[in-house]
Amino acid sequence: MLADLDVPYADTGAHMLSFALGLAPQEALAVLPVERGGLRVELRLLGASHQVLAGPVSETVACLTGRGSLPGRVRRALSSWSYEFAAEVTVHDGDPAFAGAVEELRARLSGRDDALTGTFPGSPYAVTALAVEQEPDGVAWRTWHAYPQTKEVVLTRSRLVSTR
Repeated sequence: MLADLDVPYADTGAHMLSFALGLAPQEALAVLPVERGGLRVELRLLGASHQVLAGPVSETVACLTGRGSLPGRVRRALSSWSYEFAAEVTVHDGDPAFAGAVEELRARLSGRDDALTGTFPGSPYAVTALAVEQEPDGVAWRTWHAYPQTKEVVLTRSRLVSTR
């Protein structure tokens, strides 16, 4: 699903992102519910990035006051689930490389019923995208946050796997 968003994004670079588990659902600009492996996964685009609700997990990566910077890796045991999160930042050398990376991402996610891509006003490359992936004993998702000002793309990958 492609969403053309009509509000400016609140975060303008990777340095502004924070991570939180367990937050209540935040006000979303676009929402895509997806079923995978018996789990309902809700992909949520926020004005300040993303939130994913899946089983016992509420993952938020956004401009969150007082939460510190985005961690490279997080692991948690949640009752009968194992949760893993990883993040990396890629800085592209120049506008053509950055634009090409964002265009390739949009093409790869285009037409998928398990992906949500939001484009913010001001640049066709101001994009936040989320996509669900199947895991043998659970579910996974990836997110991308593209920042034209800094030519950064933040990639996150999360896994929620049953430990039963």
